[in-house]
Amino acid sequence: MLKTSSTAGTGWKLQRRFAPVAFAFYMSGIMALLMCSVIVGANSGLGPGYAGRVLQAYLLAMPTAFFCVMLVRPVVARLVAVTVQA
Repeated sequence: MLKTSSTAGTGWKLQRRFAPVAFAFYMSGIMALLMCSVIVGANSGLGPGYAGRVLQAYLLAMPTAFFCVMLVRPVVARLVAVTVQA
């Protein structure tokens, strides 16, 4: 699963076949954090405890978002293929 690189300083990388999973992980993580930040701020304000409330919401949102991205990724890829010229 992990592949070491012979180039100094690059560390390890996942094999290419795991690219969709890595994409889903990063995309869901970033989007969940952004959405949690906005929604928590809109609902309860930016006062004391804001970061803790965002983190609490993120702990639920991140795995949920990851699962959803993995689930809808094939549908979105198909919609893009239908919409965009080759």
